Amino acid sequence: MGLGWMEIGTILVVAILVFGPDRLPGLARQAAQFIRTVRQMADNAKSELSRELGDEFKDIDLRDLDPRAAVRDVMWSDPTPPPVPSVRILRPGEVPPFDPEAT
Repeated sequence: MGLGWMEIGTILVVAILVFGPDRLPGLARQAAQFIRTVRQMADNAKSELSRELGDEFKDIDLRDLDPRAAVRDVMWSDPTPPPVPSVRILRPGEVPPFDPEAT
């Protein structure tokens, strides 16, 4: 989900109208500091988790465990078509094959 120039411009105009041009730089600094803090917390949590799990789990990417990614990979992969069973036309009076376990 990306923001285009039109959306960014609309957000800036609304922010100037709501907060005023004099308070806007301070709020932008606070938002940037908040984003830095959240990223640092996420990096710390990820490194602590890697340290706790040990060497055998060091190559695991947490995104691989996302079920949405697994479904997306299956849906967009290039599947090989299933093999087509051989078809034989029955002769007149011939009984079709019957599998008693299938019913």
